[in-house]
Amino acid sequence: MALQIALIQPQIPPNTGNIARLCAATDSALHLIEPLGFSVNDADVRRAGLDYWDDVDLWVHPNWFAFRDAMDRGRCLYFSAKATQSYWSAPYRPNSCLVFGSETEGMPLRILEKHPERCFTIPMSGPVRSLNLSTAVGIVLYEALRQTRKETSAADGRSARFRVEADRTEQQQLATDERG
Repeated sequence: MALQIALIQPQIPPNTGNIARLCAATDSALHLIEPLGFSVNDADVRRAGLDYWDDVDLWVHPNWFAFRDAMDRGRCLYFSAKATQSYWSAPYRPNSCLVFGSETEGMPLRILEKHPERCFTIPMSGPVRSLNLSTAVGIVLYEALRQTRKETSAADGRSARFRVEADRTEQQQLATDERG
């Protein structure tokens, strides 16, 4: 099963459209938890997702409880500017569900309090209090892909692989051993 993205009550149509496009690019499912600040048929949402909406595994849940009941809770990792653990240390698995709060309210406090061990943040050293939602989702999703080494297809059909520096070092060592 692929990585999944869940947005709790997203409010800004272009953010959700951008995230849908990201999900299509990474073969990740997208869960929208109502109430939404827009209709999924809204022109701004559709425009931001371009023509990729048919490629998105989209789930719309009527509320948090419906989402929670449909999801294996152990798979969920929560991301918030108010969390204290870095997203680099999150225990990503190939089937993790990466959950983000709304642009206006952030992650609900009840989740931060109930699951502190599964709450993570993107460290920021500047004066801003949070990142744009679609930017945050992109940062976290690609870190999860890197850590789980999820393969994706490149546009020309070649296989693209997410690698860590250690993989390159290991390959260089193998090449040196073969020559030596």
